[in-house]
Amino acid sequence: MSTVPSMTRPGVLSLAIKEKSALFAAYMPFVKGGGLFVPSTKSYQIGDEVFMLLSLLDDMNKIPVAGKVVWVTPVGCHGGKTPGIGVQFDHNENGVAARNKIEGLLGGALKAVRPTHTM
Repeated sequence: MSTVPSMTRPGVLSLAIKEKSALFAAYMPFVKGGGLFVPSTKSYQIGDEVFMLLSLLDDMNKIPVAGKVVWVTPVGCHGGKTPGIGVQFDHNENGVAARNKIEGLLGGALKAVRPTHTM
């Protein structure tokens, strides 16, 4: 998998998404303000606050974005889904910038009907 999450300290995630297909699978456009699915076996609860440093595709700049957990796929979930969390971007400048960057990278792919990590 091309997404590489790592914990740097509690509540802080570093996520590198290297491929457009992985970005499509992780992006959550149905969440108000946008969000990302982050593969993880760590236990989170709905409403937990997290901070992410995102690296997207070939861009060397990291996007700092805060958010809250709005989706949990537990370890051992039926259907072989990847365990992890869905993080809704905060409704601030960084959250809007992250959503705009992701939607710009995905472009027309956002209209595709393909399975993702969440739906």
